Amino acid sequence: MKRLFWVGVGVAVTVVVVRNGRRVVETYAPAGTVDAVEGATRLTRALHAARDDFRTGVAAREAELLEALVGDIDVDELRASAPRRKDELRAAFGGAPRGGDLAGDLRARGWDDAPTQDPDDDGRAPFF
Repeated sequence: MKRLFWVGVGVAVTVVVVRNGRRVVETYAPAGTVDAVEGATRLTRALHAARDDFRTGVAAREAELLEALVGDIDVDELRASAPRRKDELRAAFGGAPRGGDLAGDLRARGWDDAPTQDPDDDGRAPFF
């Protein structure tokens, strides 16, 4: 009950301060100040509305592109099955490098003799 009382006191004080503050501003502020503030407020609201419209459009386009890319596939199910599919690929291609030694792993598989240079490159730059 105490909290409700203090919330009520806070609301009442806020209302009094806002009303008196507006009265003080109208009395002592130069002419046109209130209009300038209202114009800035309208501009701010317009910018917020434009931002919200932009975000809505981006979300709609994202959904459209996602639908075009994956169709009716359940993306959450696909993400959930990713670890299993990675394990299947590792099993099919011989697993991950042993001990983090990629060069030794390539030698063990016989893949270290693959060309690393582009034979058609005149600058003899490494092939990417």
